[in-house]
Amino acid sequence: MESQSKAAQLRKLIQRGCVAMPGVPNAAIARQVERAGFSAVYISGAGLANATAGVPDVGLLTLTEVAQLAGYIAKAVQIPALVDADTGFGGVESVGRTIFELERAGLAGCHIEDQEFPKRCGHLAGKTIVPPEEMIQKIKAAVRARRDPSFVIMARTDARAVEGFDQAIGRARKYVEAGADTVFPEALQNADEFKAFAREVKVPLLANMTEFGKSPLLSFSELEALGYRMVIFPMSAFRVAMGTTARFLRELKEQGTQAGWVEKMQTRKELYELLDYDPAEGSWPGYEERDGVETENR
Repeated sequence: MESQSKAAQLRKLIQRGCVAMPGVPNAAIARQVERAGFSAVYISGAGLANATAGVPDVGLLTLTEVAQLAGYIAKAVQIPALVDADTGFGGVESVGRTIFELERAGLAGCHIEDQEFPKRCGHLAGKTIVPPEEMIQKIKAAVRARRDPSFVIMARTDARAVEGFDQAIGRARKYVEAGADTVFPEALQNADEFKAFAREVKVPLLANMTEFGKSPLLSFSELEALGYRMVIFPMSAFRVAMGTTARFLRELKEQGTQAGWVEKMQTRKELYELLDYDPAEGSWPGYEERDGVETENR
């Protein structure tokens, strides 16, 4: 059994310094993130929706689906995982159950945003946001519901694109007063805004370095110097995988063979190593039952 919860591990990482968190849509890529040496992983809501259900990131997955899918990821790795919880999967009354289910699934924390449902990708136009009072009540409900006091409650504000930069800072401060541990200011538009936000909001902040959006692609070291404690790359691995797969499928259709791609593929041996699977043993010892609690045996 772990001596420290993954939520506590994530808090300790944030206290020590800035944490790079590649985004993943599934457990296999999460294992790759861990093997690459990263100390935490981010579970993208867009990644889950796009990769698993083939639908856009507009809040179409249910809490049950997200908790199950994110739970697969959280249990596949030893490093802590932060998950996108959209708008909390409902109104204020639903937020408590959201926290309960995500904690039970093994997540270290989640972020809840102040958009109205149906939400939109944070870097698209046409977003609408709820009154700050409604978001404040959601944060209070989330804090009341958590059983592990280390579980990270992060408030995401999309106000920059809707109400302006100053209003985004004002909302963030209110969310912190309501009990949010950390803040995720979405879609800041230049380095000066990232710097000013960090100066004005005195809790650990998350920077979203998504491609093709409104924010400049600042480096991890730049954001660390500005005072950020978490940097996510939510869809980068997924986009690389999708771009490569599209090129492979075009060539397979044209040539009728995958022979030219074999050297570019992950081998069977590499996959089994990633999964901690030795076929010679005849079974996979990834989990075992101890005192009625499912724990990893790795």
